[in-house]
Formats: sequence, structure tokens, C-alpha cells
Amino acid sequence: MSISSSWRAVAVTAALTLAGSSLAGSGLAGHNDAEWVGTWATAVTHGDATGSTNLGLTDQSVRLNIRPTVGGNRIRVRLSNIYGEKTVTVAAATVAKPNKATPELSDIDPNTLRTLTFNGSGSASMVKGSELLSDPVNLRIGTLDDLVVSIYFQDNTGPTTFHGSSIQDNFVGTGNRVSDPTGVNYPTTRRCCWFFLSGVDVQTDDSAGSIVVLGDSISDGTNSTPNANNRWPDQLAERLAASAGHKPFPSVLNAGLAGSRLNHEGTEPSDNGAFPGFGEVGVNSLARLNEDVFAQTGVRTVITELGINDIWMSDDSAAEIIGALRQVNAQAKERGIRSLVTTITPFEGLSGTDSWTPAKEATRQAVNSYLRSSHEFDGVLDFDKVLRDPAAPSKLRADIDSGDHIHPNDAGYQQMAASVPLNLVR
Repeated sequence: MSISSSWRAVAVTAALTLAGSSLAGSGLAGHNDAEWVGTWATAVTHGDATGSTNLGLTDQSVRLNIRPTVGGNRIRVRLSNIYGEKTVTVAAATVAKPNKATPELSDIDPNTLRTLTFNGSGSASMVKGSELLSDPVNLRIGTLDDLVVSIYFQDNTGPTTFHGSSIQDNFVGTGNRVSDPTGVNYPTTRRCCWFFLSGVDVQTDDSAGSIVVLGDSISDGTNSTPNANNRWPDQLAERLAASAGHKPFPSVLNAGLAGSRLNHEGTEPSDNGAFPGFGEVGVNSLARLNEDVFAQTGVRTVITELGINDIWMSDDSAAEIIGALRQVNAQAKERGIRSLVTTITPFEGLSGTDSWTPAKEATRQAVNSYLRSSHEFDGVLDFDKVLRDPAAPSKLRADIDSGDHIHPNDAGYQQMAASVPLNLVR
């Protein structure tokens, strides 16, 4: 169930369909002054050591549901094989809006169906470690308009480049089903994954740039309601849209990655044995900067929400965590990007031997004390203050605890988004 809130009543721009598709440089009137900006993005990683993401896709189509944040007249889609182990061929791909007249999330509106091309071709290859940008497509999307991207892989992909915690139903079917109007031929539902899809850009006449959230599972929305877009970056986008009036507002690109640490690889087990290590957790966060932050289209602000996993998993010192956060800040500012940071939220009660200890709590408090007193960052979002129990500051408040004592519930994510001063991110 999604959260009821006055600022969540966002007016979604009516869907306008523009006939056909066009390539870059088509010379359509008004495009010379338009800007491209990222409207949706996700952090991608290497497939897991076993299972479907390791085996890859063969003669299969995937249908992926996303919610861009800002609208425009044309879109282009970003695919990624950056963590692949061989060339991946995209045999066919489409983009469309969902069919809101049916309850099935795998159904699309055929009137909005557009074929994606790449340098004018309906198919393209991504060599190992590369990305693929589609040609622009004429498809008007409004503020917070849902999109469905369908991709067909005829030949085996090998281990997938994917995002492993979509909290959104996505679908897999056999054969080339990218133009199917219904999801009847997509019998497999995968709530875990966005396969090979890393971003969507939109062309708009008046851009306010993009905000990138570089975070962990708390930004990725762990334990939020599936298919409801209740992650705190989603709800921040809704606030920005609701308060914008007729003015442009920045998009919000969620590069949250469950399990992400500042100073450790995702495959690295935790010191206390509670976490065995997984490929889908990705590389250390400093190594993620070039792909997840600096490469985004139109990025003007980065919000860094990291450090909690370095404490409970790896027992890093306050100095190690602060040093990494300072380095993220320095690299962002060197590129002219506004740099915001969040305090680390409470986690006493997290299951597992020594997951929380008084010593780890002291580390958390030391990092937060530094962040609150430092003037290095362009702003500090005090999520600890928002979520902590006043009577027991090392714990989440009971009313916003999802039950695992580290992740908020929908209401907690809403309160995080509501606490962000909009003047810091506009």
C-alpha cells in the first residue's frame, strides 16, 4: 500500500503520442535548443556466481518497468554490458507506456509502442565492458510517467549486467516478444532485476539537471512496498514535481545499491559472518563514481548515503569511513557537482552476531558528529535525526521500522524524503 500524503497527489501530464521515431540529427523543429537530461537510472553490477543472472538469457525477451521522473518530447535508452564477460547482442528492443486499462504490469499500450534503433539499426552489439545508447525516439512522456522497455536477446548473453533489487515486477518470456501488446508470453515474473537497462534520458526545452543518489539499500528501497515507488528518492522526486508549479525541476536518478560499501567489494564477506558476499552488491563505492555518478546526463547534484554497511559488515573505523566520504565529495566538487551527504541511520537490533555493538555505535556517532560539524560538503541531510528513537537513539523509531531494525518502512522513507530541504537540491 502506498503512503497517503498531500504532496504525493502529483498531476501526471497527459500522454501525448507523436507518430514514428527519429534518429539523432533529424532536424525536427525546436530540437536545436533542447537539452538531454537523465530522467531514470539504476546502478548495475555483475551477475551472481550461480543462478539465472550467471547463466544469462538465450532466445528470451525481458520486459522492464520503470518510472522516469521528468518529462519531455523525446527519449533515448541506455543499455549496459559493463560487467559482462563477452559481447552481448541486442536483437530487438522497444519502448512503450504501460496499458493502464489492465491490472497486468506486463501489458503495454500499443498506440505508444516505439521500436528502438541503434545507429539506425534495429539490432546492435555491446562488446564486453561497453554501453549502448539508443537513437532518440519521438515519445512524449509526462512527469512521473511510467515506461516499459522490452529487449530480446537471441544469442546467449553470458552473465548479465543487471540491478538486483528492483522492488518492481519485471518479466521474462521465450522468443522475440518485444512488440507483444500483452504480457501473456512473459510467464516469468522477476521482482529482483532490471537486466542490462541502466538509464533513460529525456529531451526537454527547459532542464534543471539531475540529482544522483549514490547510496546503499536504504536508498534502493529495501523493504518498501513492491511496485509502489516508495523509495525515498522516488518520494523526493514527487516532492520536487509537486512544488515546481510551471518551473523545471531536477530529475532524481537512484544509484542506490543494496549492500554497497565505501571501502569494500560486494563479493567480500562481512567480518561477522552475517553476509557471505555477492556479485550483485557491486564494487566499492569509490569505484562506482565514474559509472553511477559522473557519467549521468545533466548531473548537477550528488547525494551520498553510504557508510552503514562499512560499519556493521566490516567494522571499519570512523576515520576510514570519513576518508572515503571526503574523497567522494572532493571528486564531485572537482567536476563542478554540488555534493550533499547524509548522516548514518541507527541499526541496533539488526540480526546476526556482532552486527551491532556499542563500539560500532560509537563509530556511527563519530562519523555523524564529523558530518554535522564539517563545512566541506555543500549540505548535510540528517537522516539519523529523522529516523532515530528519541528514547533510544541507537535504534530506529518503532513506527517507521520495517522490522529488520535497519531499513525504514514506507512511512520512514516518506519522512526521509520530506526532510530534504528543497533549496539544497533545486
